[in-house]
Amino acid sequence: MSTDTMMLLGMVGGVVAFMLYKRLVTAKEAKKWVAAGGALVDVRTPGEFSSGHIPGAINIPLSDLARRVKEIGGPERAVVVYCASGGRSASAAMMLKSAGFKQVLNLGP
Repeated sequence: MSTDTMMLLGMVGGVVAFMLYKRLVTAKEAKKWVAAGGALVDVRTPGEFSSGHIPGAINIPLSDLARRVKEIGGPERAVVVYCASGGRSASAAMMLKSAGFKQVLNLGP
């Protein structure tokens, strides 16, 4: 198999994984999870967060998520993540699922 073919297959696999974890939800569904005790996590930068965020959200930038995951609570807690465009929150959802969180929703942008 050529290097170009292998690179193409790797890129396709990455896109498929991204789409699987990019599952966006409605605001109504997210509100239901948060009202039931779920965490609402804004994974944008502190500057983006300070310029406006959803009330009740905690700011844990994607770059800090791995080391600050305990601030969310245990993996039994439901988590709703969001960002500006949906890309960072999709990555955050993947990271949280890898860390053992079972209930993770991507609110997206």
